[in-house]
Amino acid sequence: MAKTTKPAAEKKAPKKTATKAGASLDKIAENILDKLRGINIEHQLQADLEWCLGSYRFDGNPVGLVEAINRALVVLKAENAKKTKGITAALIAGIEKAIK
Repeated sequence: MAKTTKPAAEKKAPKKTATKAGASLDKIAENILDKLRGINIEHQLQADLEWCLGSYRFDGNPVGLVEAINRALVVLKAENAKKTKGITAALIAGIEKAIK
């Protein structure tokens, strides 16, 4: 009787996962959108952020999203200076940390 051998285990390709920076860019952009919608300002910036976020999710290129986040950061800093409710220094610091 011939000896049977086990078939070699197939090696699976490693799963592709988003990098921490990429995942945090998504979360930061969504957080900024929520804040802008909550205080009902900068509707064009909201639309730009939505578009750039969708584009980033499709092609993984963060250039446009980072530019939109930087524009939003300027707006959020101005709102923080006006003491707008919901815009905190911690929020701004978190955004700055994520984009660097």
